[in-house]
Amino acid sequence: MTTLARFENVTRRFGDVTALDDVTLEIGSGRIVGLLGPNGAGKTTMLSLLQGLRKPTSGRVELLGGDPGDYHNRARLGSTPQETALPQALRVGEILRFVASHFDDAVPVDEIAAEFGLTELLRKQAGALSGGQKRRLSVALAFVGRPQLVLLDEPTTGLDVDARRTLWGAVRRQHEQGATIVVTSHYLDEIEALAERVIVVDGGRVIADDGIRSILGQVSGRMLRLATPQPEAIAQLDGVGAHTIEPDGTHTFFVRDGDATVTDIVRGGIPFSDLSMRGATLEEAFLALTEKTPA
Repeated sequence: MTTLARFENVTRRFGDVTALDDVTLEIGSGRIVGLLGPNGAGKTTMLSLLQGLRKPTSGRVELLGGDPGDYHNRARLGSTPQETALPQALRVGEILRFVASHFDDAVPVDEIAAEFGLTELLRKQAGALSGGQKRRLSVALAFVGRPQLVLLDEPTTGLDVDARRTLWGAVRRQHEQGATIVVTSHYLDEIEALAERVIVVDGGRVIADDGIRSILGQVSGRMLRLATPQPEAIAQLDGVGAHTIEPDGTHTFFVRDGDATVTDIVRGGIPFSDLSMRGATLEEAFLALTEKTPA
């Protein structure tokens, strides 16, 4: 595995605000990496440092073995920022061809358009595209130059469920063709569906960095779901945390020890039915890792 990006004791301040605080990590080739964290955690700052758009206040950032500010290194980097300004008067095909002209071995326009569902839009002006169509075009542009490393910052914002899943498929295929991908998203199911490694950032620090299974395993609890006329009685049991009511009227409880809670329910004579239990999702893991109460 080749190291494509490296942070060594990186701190980045904006006036009195510390966006990144002594971050050290490496991103190796061959994986899809999910970057998670609440708003203001430092995710976008990390990506901007890798793109050479900003420099660290202290520490060192490397991209493909060198300075992110060096054009030769950035030429092997693809990116999609949270907000992309497209030239409104140009057609989709013209934008793809313009970006492709900057690379020696660009993906043919027809091929990249088919991959991201843009074929029928090639003659349409960017200004006439819907928000979701603009987003698909922005993500496609990140892959035009056959980059080694791709940074996707909230890539499916504005897309409906079907469009998101279609885009996931395209991203996976690009990964299979050799691209290493770092993706941030507020859709935690997106990270769960795509990522092999998850980095959780909070308060400018890396608080977790591991595989999906290990991140999920760090949640000290399980989700207990059942139907009961006495949810308040269960909520008062030892080891029971947050409680939510599902659309079908059943109840879900976050519990520290599932077996112990079920035993207490039975011993307490609390009526219930349709009991099921499962491990935590990535969302629940994220909430636990950032010390927030699951809801």
